[in-house]
Amino acid sequence: MCVVSVNWEPKGAYLLRRGKLISDNNKKNLFNFELWGWILFIICAGFFIAASIKNHDTLSLIGSIIFLIACLVFIIPLIAKGDKKIGY
Repeated sequence: MCVVSVNWEPKGAYLLRRGKLISDNNKKNLFNFELWGWILFIICAGFFIAASIKNHDTLSLIGSIIFLIACLVFIIPLIAKGDKKIGY
């Protein structure tokens, strides 16, 4: 019986969560897509807040503020780590 240990990883590649390898060139693109996605969520939260204030809807305002806080909680570590995010 022959046991082969495979510890090979291509130079300049990073392992993603789904098990796929990506190159250094794509690492920056993935970071930018994730960052812009969270920025768009924050913009949406701003519009939700504005709409709930305009309509005098307290429940929607509370939900929108919580949504904004949740988006900020997710974007802060992303910005703090930059494109050196673990897994990318």
